[in-house]
Amino acid sequence: MLRTNRNFRRSLLADLTSNVGSAVSIIAFPLLVLSLGGNAVQAGAVATVSLVTRLAFRLPAGSLVDRWDRRKVMLTADLVRFLAVSTIPLVALWGSPHYVHLLAVAMVEGLATALFGPANTVLVRDIVVERDLAQALGVGQAVQAAVNLAGPALGGALYAVDRMLPFVVDALSYAVSAVLLWRITVRPAATAARTGDRGLMAGIRWLVRQRELFVIMLYAAVINLVSAAIDVTVILELRDNGSSSSVIGPILSCAGVGAIIGSLLAPWLVKRLSVPAILLGIGAGWTTILAVFAVAFQPWLVALLLTVLMMLSPSAGVIVGHALLARAPRHLLGRVSAATGLLLSGLAALGPIAAGLLFQGLGGARSWVMLAVLTGAVTAVGWIPLQATRRLNATAAPDPEPAVVAHSTDLGASPDD
Repeated sequence: MLRTNRNFRRSLLADLTSNVGSAVSIIAFPLLVLSLGGNAVQAGAVATVSLVTRLAFRLPAGSLVDRWDRRKVMLTADLVRFLAVSTIPLVALWGSPHYVHLLAVAMVEGLATALFGPANTVLVRDIVVERDLAQALGVGQAVQAAVNLAGPALGGALYAVDRMLPFVVDALSYAVSAVLLWRITVRPAATAARTGDRGLMAGIRWLVRQRELFVIMLYAAVINLVSAAIDVTVILELRDNGSSSSVIGPILSCAGVGAIIGSLLAPWLVKRLSVPAILLGIGAGWTTILAVFAVAFQPWLVALLLTVLMMLSPSAGVIVGHALLARAPRHLLGRVSAATGLLLSGLAALGPIAAGLLFQGLGGARSWVMLAVLTGAVTAVGWIPLQATRRLNATAAPDPEPAVVAHSTDLGASPDD
């Protein structure tokens, strides 16, 4: 059980700590650039450099994760991020950081995060048995939702105290994460890469061959694109309607609250409903809510419906995560995880700019109509293919390899727990 699995608790706490630090610095980076005399384009470029680096190195990172010890990969990534971010407050002791320096830190941090991400995903499979995977993934999503909710506010508060404080906290978070990972006493069994699966594209090839799973991936990728567009469109229309930042902030926080509730409910829902029912229910629910936004965009209603909207999504994340970790061959897990992340994150990266173009060209109401039409269309087109995913509820590829190899008796539970 998860509550007796010390290694999972340490892994979860390490992930929470490093994610809090990252969320804090996300808002601090553009604020620091602006305070140093940079313009809006330069401020946005810092985040763009980090995102592009993560996407560009995702597939190579997945290949490395399949060949190296996952825990050591995560430790190395945390130490690199600690050293990189630490240079910002250290340089500030003798003057102001240069813009090029900030870009370099963002790039190095993005590269290390590209390694950390797939290794962290695969480590869950190494320390959690299959019967607990859905619960573990649900808890992980709840933690991430809580970080997304509280992180930016914490970053703004720390920056108000001292503009270097968010970076100090971010650097320390990576150090704490590294210590927690070091204390994990169960390591993955050694798995040699098979001769035919050595390439960077092996994860993508495996994913494409899993027809039911690939259908879900494509469906989820479009939903992620719409989700990324929703945030920007909400902000733009609220601003256009005269709402202040003191109103916009709490409304967007409702999405985080909904995501937390949905993450906690996800394991329960996944056990009781079929995969098609959950996925098609998400599509129908999103289409309806987006259509309502087109005709009745009132702040209180937006807050309520955003909460419901984000409550629906985490179950899909648990379905995808569980299917990948349970079905993917152990020697391909890193590359499969990287390929999945590239597909889901790559398309979602287009969401904000698409939202801006739609809003500027069509206005708020028509933007919501277009997003509703896109969501409804992908749900309708996917209706029949998604019926085939019903088999994911009960089937998983057999895994003859042991989940973990114990290197210490201080496990907190048996290797099967």
